[in-house]
Amino acid sequence: MSFDGVFLHQVVRQLQPLTGKRINKIYLISDTEILFIIKGYQSFQLIVSAHSTYNRIHLTNRSYPTRLAPSNFIILLRKYVEGGIIRSITQAGLDRYLIIEVDSKDDIGDRITLQIYVELMGKYANVILVKDDRIIDALKHIPPFENTIRTIQPGAIFTVTAPQTNKLDPFETADVSIEDNLSKKLVGFSPLLAQEVSYRMQKQDYSEIMQLIKASDSLYLTLKDQEEFFHCIPLTHLSDEHQCFEICEGLDYIYFTKEEKERIRHITGDLFKFTRKEITKYTRKIDNLVSSLEEALDCDKYRHYGDLIFANLEQIKKGMKSITLNDFENNPITIPLDEKLDGKGNGKKHFTRYRKLSTGQKHIRAQIELAREHLEYFQLIQQQLEQADFDTASEIRQELENNGYLKAKVRRQRVKKPAEPNYTKVNFKDKTILIGKNNIQNEFITFKKAKRFDCWFHARDGSGAHVIINTSNPDEEEIRFCAMLAAYFSKNRQSGSIPINYTLVKNLKKIPDSKIGKLILREYKTIFIDIDEDKINAHL
Repeated sequence: MSFDGVFLHQVVRQLQPLTGKRINKIYLISDTEILFIIKGYQSFQLIVSAHSTYNRIHLTNRSYPTRLAPSNFIILLRKYVEGGIIRSITQAGLDRYLIIEVDSKDDIGDRITLQIYVELMGKYANVILVKDDRIIDALKHIPPFENTIRTIQPGAIFTVTAPQTNKLDPFETADVSIEDNLSKKLVGFSPLLAQEVSYRMQKQDYSEIMQLIKASDSLYLTLKDQEEFFHCIPLTHLSDEHQCFEICEGLDYIYFTKEEKERIRHITGDLFKFTRKEITKYTRKIDNLVSSLEEALDCDKYRHYGDLIFANLEQIKKGMKSITLNDFENNPITIPLDEKLDGKGNGKKHFTRYRKLSTGQKHIRAQIELAREHLEYFQLIQQQLEQADFDTASEIRQELENNGYLKAKVRRQRVKKPAEPNYTKVNFKDKTILIGKNNIQNEFITFKKAKRFDCWFHARDGSGAHVIINTSNPDEEEIRFCAMLAAYFSKNRQSGSIPINYTLVKNLKKIPDSKIGKLILREYKTIFIDIDEDKINAHL
């Protein structure tokens, strides 16, 4: 655990510029994340996460997606503290929670003081709004039957977490030796920090180490065995190599992608389930239609049955289930009969079946083609979801809703429609490269953003991203890099020597009445490319 009480002490120092500023807006990012927009002579974004693993608080400059429909807790936060002034931000000793005290006004305009308790204690992480020692509401509720000592429910008396009175303040004490179990002796010390301080105490005085910690405004990130560890001093007991960030910038760097995966999982969970269901449905439908087509192609036998029956009407009586007759080449054939019908009725029934199957072949083929088109579409959606970021996943949901495959979860608020989809833009040498990661983005960059003589790239024989470079004559390095991007954002990502088609945009044409993003190429060239992920990541 890196986000211990000592590290939180350093984070709280970074939050002091918020004191005296106004809380302008409050947004819900996810079920566990809240974004505060705070304004004074300059604007700040404060993110608070009560995620069981990624709980934290810090300033951020990143653009976080926010939900259109706020939760009940966000509605109450907006009611009580939007427009309020932050009086103070303090930590309770070196415990893992802090208090944001806000001066605000009630419904009749009287001044009131509220506290927002931000508790960063693993699975017990929470954000609690308190007035006069009574809980107004909390991000996570804890009913009495779950915890009889500390109930977190609207209207309950608020009780702070029990302080660690049996531990010493690491900044105030000097009674520390290298043999001590520091995480048990010192408040705010995680096992990770305890190991680092104990390791340093072999060569360095304890008070010097604590002065380094107290003066630190940096976050040091160490990678060991594919795991990330961080604190406000370099973790030399793990490695001599580390990355250094300003504290809030470092927290953004570490957690943005991790939390984004959680957000994507939340928005795409039902989409994956839906696409898998549709893929299974259309796969079975195609199998059934192919069987029906095989039967339809064998329709001539029913005409033959009818001819034989009418040639031998005197031998067929009601009640017969079948009859064996010699055909016109004197070969015996067993013909199934309907026992409720006589010979003439059975003959008509077989002729009717012949005509139905004969005329139905065209219809069945059309149904197979339509089912294959649907199957291909949902396989494409599934592949796009597997590589989607949050904005791309949101656009995929929007596409499915617009096409009538899904119903909107909530009624959309009237918001200004974005001018452009969230396609990816990459600068390579002196050129601009556009990447579409879903059908909406592909359609936009190819037919609305690109110019006629821009160069277009796409994986051959497979679904994937449209890639556009703003030149009609790319050099070999540019061709290979664009082809690499098209290969990387395709379903063939894990393959080697991936074929990529490329041509000018003017050679592309939409297929009439087809799914969004589908097109045909008048002429093109093909390059085979292997993916260099390091090169791609260096530019994305």
